[in-house]
Amino acid sequence: METATVVVAPAPVAIAPTPQRKLMELKSSFAPAAKSSPARKPKQQAKKKLAGGSGGYVLEDVPHLTDYLPELKSYPNPLQDHPAYSVVKQYFVNPDDTVAKKIVVHKSSARGTHFRRAGPRQRVYFQPGEVTAAIVTCGGLCPGLNTVIRELVCGLHDMYGVTRVLGIEGGYKGFYARNTVELTPRSVNDIHKRGGTVLGTSRGGQDTAKIVDSIQDRGIDQVYIIGGDGTQKGAASIHEEVQRRGLKCAVVGVPKTIDNDIAVIDKSFGFDTAVEEAQRAINAAHVEAESAENGVGVVKLMGRNSGFIAMYATLASRDVDCCLIPESPFYLEGKGGLLEFVENRLRDNGHMVIVVAEGAGQDLIARSMHLADTHDASGNKVLLDVGLWLSQKIKEHFKRKPSFPITLKYIDPTYMIRAVPSNASDNVYCTLLAHSALHGAMAGYTGFTVAPVNGRHAYIPFYRITERQNKVVITDRMWARVLCSTNQPCFLTHEDVEGAAGQEEEEPHLPLVEGENALVVRSPSMCNGNGNGHLCSGAA
Repeated sequence: METATVVVAPAPVAIAPTPQRKLMELKSSFAPAAKSSPARKPKQQAKKKLAGGSGGYVLEDVPHLTDYLPELKSYPNPLQDHPAYSVVKQYFVNPDDTVAKKIVVHKSSARGTHFRRAGPRQRVYFQPGEVTAAIVTCGGLCPGLNTVIRELVCGLHDMYGVTRVLGIEGGYKGFYARNTVELTPRSVNDIHKRGGTVLGTSRGGQDTAKIVDSIQDRGIDQVYIIGGDGTQKGAASIHEEVQRRGLKCAVVGVPKTIDNDIAVIDKSFGFDTAVEEAQRAINAAHVEAESAENGVGVVKLMGRNSGFIAMYATLASRDVDCCLIPESPFYLEGKGGLLEFVENRLRDNGHMVIVVAEGAGQDLIARSMHLADTHDASGNKVLLDVGLWLSQKIKEHFKRKPSFPITLKYIDPTYMIRAVPSNASDNVYCTLLAHSALHGAMAGYTGFTVAPVNGRHAYIPFYRITERQNKVVITDRMWARVLCSTNQPCFLTHEDVEGAAGQEEEEPHLPLVEGENALVVRSPSMCNGNGNGHLCSGAA
């Protein structure tokens, strides 16, 4: 594969030959500027490392220590002498291997965006015996945090011979509060059986300059940062400051969010466990509802801005009659509203279960209670309890109908779900994430997040996963499957659907070297004209 590699700033840069110049210009405006640390002067946007090839091929590469330390020495990878790898047919990832961001294409489509494939390389840029690594967990709890910590420690020790690994306690603040704990394979041996994080966590409070001062003072060579999109933005700032100071330190992110709302990647660890645990609450709500006259079970699940847990738990359960998520607006009163649907379902079935994501209906609640927005230490909007509010509204509605008594039970398992240990599937996934992360750091890559893209683990630039959030696309077939499962109306007008379709991430229009890239635009229409239709025709 022939490529023309170039480091480009966010502003368009001319590159010869002409087809490559057009391609680079189209890719040069992906990410917003990173926020500068309050302790430093304003800094320029991070440069993006792009490579273009024939057929509309674009590699969004990740930084390497040799980009700013060109004289850095490399060493043979010790894995080649590791007994466990002696049976592996190919020890190392081919340096030209990349992972396609989009795998469903048309015969005339451009090859599109690719990311560098994760895995061990033939040469490493650290002497394992001299490495000091650090691990930090930030943000909210999530199943699998301890598994990632364990596999990072054990992987560094068992595969590369790294013996000094520090745990930074209490999130980002722990760097300059000097809270550390020595992590060894023995000390982390069984932590994967516990929920939470043995290192502790916190939100907000990041001072990039102080963090990098601590990294420099302690002689840390590799930093593994486990957290969500806000944490990864902080990791990007740390990487930029490390690079500005010319430090030999790899900064690596492991994406963590129970809501599965990180863009580009297939899914985040802990999500499978969360969906599995949500089934317990849904099953309990169904038993309560089915056992009472006109029983209604309301279950609130996590999902601040993205309703993936609610959507997948609904599909897995098949006992849910209505699923409400932040991406799909709904209304209560009037023809086709939620309350009318609840009444009709109770008349038909005698019971029903409603699953609602915590971020759903926030605008409705704020308007009904005349409340202003507030935010937490991480800058996240403080959510109002949609489960309690919805339960109250349903009770008030049926109080006006004395001949139609109901029994309503509200279950909120949100913090129980995120505090459990990860299940078998997530444990395996966390192991793969940790190994991919440490392989990349040892190979000298930095300023990246590791995660699977279309089933293959890849190194993704920080800006790619922090520029937007992953959300349920309500014009997609997966949401149609939910509506077919519950037989609920979509509660949307045609204008709502058109607006939702316009929010989908668009693949950059990349011209082929020869010919044009033909894109097929599908119709977003999902509901009938009055917004009360069902979304079942041919969707499953």
